[in-house]
Amino acid sequence: MAAAAVAAVRPHRLPSLTGMRFAAAASVFAFHASFAGFLADTTAQRQLADALSKAGWVGVSFFFVLSGFVLTWSARPADSARRFWRRRLAKIYPSHLVTALAAFALLAATGTALRPGEVTANALLLQSFFPQPDIYVSGNPVSWSLSCELLFYLAFPLLWRALRALPARGLWPLAAALAAAVAALPAAVALLPATPALALPDGTTGQWQYWLLYVFPPVRAAEFVLGMTLARIVREGHWRGPRPLPAAALLGAGYVLATQLPYLAGLVAATIVPIALLIGALAHADATGRPTRLAAPLLVRLGEVSFALYLVHRLVLIHGHRALGQRTFATPAALLLLAAAFAASLLLAALLHHAVEKPAMRFLAAPAKHRAKTPRARARHSSGQSATRATCRDETPFLARADRSQNPEILAGSTAEGPQGGER
Repeated sequence: MAAAAVAAVRPHRLPSLTGMRFAAAASVFAFHASFAGFLADTTAQRQLADALSKAGWVGVSFFFVLSGFVLTWSARPADSARRFWRRRLAKIYPSHLVTALAAFALLAATGTALRPGEVTANALLLQSFFPQPDIYVSGNPVSWSLSCELLFYLAFPLLWRALRALPARGLWPLAAALAAAVAALPAAVALLPATPALALPDGTTGQWQYWLLYVFPPVRAAEFVLGMTLARIVREGHWRGPRPLPAAALLGAGYVLATQLPYLAGLVAATIVPIALLIGALAHADATGRPTRLAAPLLVRLGEVSFALYLVHRLVLIHGHRALGQRTFATPAALLLLAAAFAASLLLAALLHHAVEKPAMRFLAAPAKHRAKTPRARARHSSGQSATRATCRDETPFLARADRSQNPEILAGSTAEGPQGGER
């Protein structure tokens, strides 16, 4: 597809990717459900855990690559770092704070002692910088990934300017180098001591090895930058990858391969290339007017609450099972209970999305002076009489004006927040 074709279509929304966000969040739920302790039949439990052993790793890696893709796709050329950071914090922090408070309250209700260091690290989204599992999975266990996202957001303005300076001919080599680095990391990390050992649901590895490879934010940033690079490739008409169905088949093959590799190699390395190709293929399909079945309205609506679903589901599984006395059940009953847990997670996710996430985005993402404006002043602002002055007077755009003028075909019209309003 010629570059002009993509530039002519280039929608602000990518519905297939939004639908895929729900699939990724559901895969993380399935992974955690597979070892939630509901099944009494040990054979069925083992089979379920084996089948879903890599689903969580794939889902999180997908979100990291997608995050870089979406933020680059929707980057605003006249934006400032401060406004960008304010929007991103408004997107993730209020929902994180609500679920973290709920998690610590539930733990306190069960008599679990709360350690100030864990609470502080979790509240500040710094937990993933600590190698101790008791810290990076404290509170709401899944929020460790938000600690990574926070680093990505802080670095994004600088990363975006650097990526914009890269000639188009260097995009595919950069993407290949990043994917190769991710794939090679397990071999390097394996040189670290394997003790103390860390028991995980699908295997055992060294505590330091796992933390450095999978949890440490600077290491996971390679996936984020890969997503950024893919966004430029697709937006500028350089996509030469497979279509969505072959890309999905490659991801399936990568998943099977991951189950056969040594533990560390099976976390991210085996699936990073298929994940990147699938994201690029889905975005290219949407950008060229050929959205996939993932763009169905129901899947898009579910994708919009995927971030909230990701945040609440682990709490539902853990404390739902605890409310049932941590009993085990016959396989049919256990599967029904897990389905009920998924439905409850969706309901709570919808509540969190509509009651916390969206209002916070509307209120906190806007500059304070705009929130305080009278209706008449807001009307003047919306007509464009004040926005340009505020941008030029107060804050430095991501790109200098000369940079923007050199790239009009790339940057013009990039005003969307992302596929259906966010990356997750």
